[in-house]
Amino acid sequence: MMSAPIVSEEEFIRLWNTLRSATEVSKALNCDLRGVHRRRKKIEENNSIILPSDSQLGLKNRQYSQEQLQRVLEQTRHNVRRGINIDSGRVLVFSDAHFYPDDETTAYRALLECIKEFQPEVIICNGDAFDGTTNSRHARINWSDAPTVVEELQAVQHYLGEIEATSKFHDNLIWTLGNHDARFETFLSSQVPQYQNIKGFSLKDHFPMWKSCWSYWVNDETVIKHRHKGGQYAGYNNIKAAMGCHVVTGHTHVLAVQPITGYKQTYYGVQTGMLAYPKGNQFIDYTEDNPVDWRSGFALLTFHKGKLLMPELIQVYDEIEGEVQFRGKVYGV
Repeated sequence: MMSAPIVSEEEFIRLWNTLRSATEVSKALNCDLRGVHRRRKKIEENNSIILPSDSQLGLKNRQYSQEQLQRVLEQTRHNVRRGINIDSGRVLVFSDAHFYPDDETTAYRALLECIKEFQPEVIICNGDAFDGTTNSRHARINWSDAPTVVEELQAVQHYLGEIEATSKFHDNLIWTLGNHDARFETFLSSQVPQYQNIKGFSLKDHFPMWKSCWSYWVNDETVIKHRHKGGQYAGYNNIKAAMGCHVVTGHTHVLAVQPITGYKQTYYGVQTGMLAYPKGNQFIDYTEDNPVDWRSGFALLTFHKGKLLMPELIQVYDEIEGEVQFRGKVYGV
């Protein structure tokens, strides 16, 4: 019979966080499976931590308190869920920047001005900051020119770096990952799977100040994520599907607020538009010069006594003149 694992706590934790499986850990250490489970439980108790498994996040056969459950979620790859409680304050949400080199848009400049003016407690990049054109599964269109992965990565670092420098709240820079962002690791994991867990092969390795996740929750009543339902009525359908919370999404490139009011409360389905320019080089061949129901801008969420007020949209009025509309006025940026 194989023995129990004889390694330090630090080595066991490192190995567990890499493999996230009792079976795989027992194979790696050439020890008894039950011994691995016992050691895992003891280390969790001694250090007040959770060592989650990849098998349904370890939730199927274990009972966690709400606090423990949150720690489980926050320790999974890319963090399944993060969140914050806000009594009174603001959250700024932008999405679909598709950052390209030397491509500073009017919406982006307005975003920086909005951060300076309101200093929101949380800034959320709601997916698709990285375009990943050359990593796409879609074939190249004609002889369309596109920046390299390195050039795109440097562009994202530049633009997000300016946001970092403008904000006072560096602890709450959030990146809810989008489908384009996922191209970075999807391509690598399919081409060079042997390089898993090597630093630099994960998108988040290049953005240490931004906390990645799939969804971000405010007061357990507002969920912010890159996408859920699609189509023309995504905002409305998102609220219907979520059943009892506000839903803020990107992905569709639509900038809109769609409320639903029931017996007790109004819920908002918010679509956060795009920080990119709809006629930018990222999309010029993709759209084939067809009209698109896309709008540049972003959303400002205000919370009062823990409740979300009517979301406000900052929308580009004139890209060429560098003007945006907000609260019934047009501003140059």
